[in-house]
Parts: sequence; C-alpha cells; structure tokens
Amino acid sequence: MKYIVDVGDERIEVVLDGATACIGDAVHAVHLSDVEGTPVHLVGVGHQVHRVVARRHAERGRYTLRLDGWRLEAQALDERARAIRDLAATQAASHGPLPVTAPMPGMIVRVHVQVGDVVSPGQGVIAMEAMKMENELRAVTAGTVKAVLVQPGQAVEKGAILLELA
Repeated sequence: MKYIVDVGDERIEVVLDGATACIGDAVHAVHLSDVEGTPVHLVGVGHQVHRVVARRHAERGRYTLRLDGWRLEAQALDERARAIRDLAATQAASHGPLPVTAPMPGMIVRVHVQVGDVVSPGQGVIAMEAMKMENELRAVTAGTVKAVLVQPGQAVEKGAILLELA
C-alpha cells in the first residue's frame, strides 16, 4: 500500500509491503511492537529502533507524533485520498463558490441536493462509485445549488463539473 506522508514542509512516499517499507528511495525492514499498558510503540526501521507515541486527530490521516523525544505533526494518506485532498485544496484557493467536480472517472450513484438547496463546506452532495468503491463528494465552499449537471447512473470523466454553486 502506498502512502503520501507530509511532515512539516516535507512530503515522503512510503510503500508498505508486509514487513518491508520503501521510504523514498530506500528499502527498510520494519517491525512494530507495543509497550504493554502504554501508548508507546517501538518501531524498528532497518537496524534502528525508535520510540513512537502517536495521537490521532479528528481529521482523517492527521497525527501528532512523539518520535524519540521530538514532536512532529504529520498527515499520512493513501495516494487516492491524497490526490482528492490536493484537488480540493487547489479549488479552495479560488474565490467564490466552487463547482463540485469529479476527482476521477466513475459512475454517479446518488445526488443528495437539488437546485436551490443551500450547502455548507464539507457537506456531502454527490455519491460516486470509482474503482469499485463508493465515494462521497463534498462541497468545498458554501453556496446555493445553481445547477445539478448529473443524474444517478451517469458515467463521468475526471474533472467533469457535477454541480454548480452560486
């Protein structure tokens, strides 16, 4: 499984395959064990052992790590979730209500809103099936639904505008 991990201003690709981790260009043997009765994990990477305490945040993939006495803020997402977040962040940089677009090719399963509905940022507006998984697409900005451009059962391409907001 491939993860994109952001630590501070650095972005690292981590590919996990059983007891092996490819971190950037380096391949390491990895071993994880818990210290019973504590939140401490011992993580062996190659020939080094690190003491890690991880605190999960409410936001998916976000963690505060205490690694060998250092405090780090990190976000670890699989590559699909990272691509969706990056697309949403790019759209959020614009001003005004943004349309909801397809982050990948897929099939529309459900439309949760209709013209005239008021939506808030993060509200689920369309359910879409892609890669045999159902994904809930959320409004990035607040607005009033101006147009619904898709219907259930419709196939869409990546980047297609699904919903317009005013």
